Amino acid sequence: MILGAEFGYDLPQIAVKMQVVSMIFLRLIKTIIAPLIFATLVVGIAGHSNLKQVGRMGWKSLVYFEIVSTIALFIGLLAINISKAGVGVNVPDVVNQAEVPSVPVQTGTDIILHVFPENIAKSIYEGQVLQIVVFSIIFGIAVAMIKDKYKIPMLRFTESLAEAMFKFTQLVMYFAPFAVFAAIAYSIGHMGLDILFNLFKLLATLYVSLVIFLLVVLLL
Repeated sequence: MILGAEFGYDLPQIAVKMQVVSMIFLRLIKTIIAPLIFATLVVGIAGHSNLKQVGRMGWKSLVYFEIVSTIALFIGLLAINISKAGVGVNVPDVVNQAEVPSVPVQTGTDIILHVFPENIAKSIYEGQVLQIVVFSIIFGIAVAMIKDKYKIPMLRFTESLAEAMFKFTQLVMYFAPFAVFAAIAYSIGHMGLDILFNLFKLLATLYVSLVIFLLVVLLL
């Protein structure tokens, strides 16, 4: 981060062209999500001998997730409204408003239908995580219900896929320092050194929120 800030301040003309490095890192991170979710969910469901117990664990986990996520959202909203990180930042108008796609208004039916995939390849391409989760859960249940001679090879494949994706993640994370360097250099070169104060303010807001969430919610 320090080297990136120095680079962006000293060589802003070069720094503004380094966004591609951080974008590469973000794209690699996105490629991890779908196969890792699929592999771990299928192994977790199909590898369990008692589907009823999996079902009980599943609905309890969903209820817990929804409650804790809602609390986390309120903590985050409260923290950002108190710190007001980002207020006063003048972002250069580099995005053509005509290029921003319009988002149609969705009805309740559209929201429900959006949860279920119509094409898993399309869901992976578009990064529709919830659709991938739904597909993986149903697929895992289906694998659990088939005969062992078919189930065991599929479990071996998904276990191997999960291990491979964990290693893939480890390799991608080696690239993280370069991505951080490029992102900070681009930000400084693009918006000036003053943006650092707002970035650190945002980072402080994040960590304070995480500590509150850890102590008040998860610990209890």
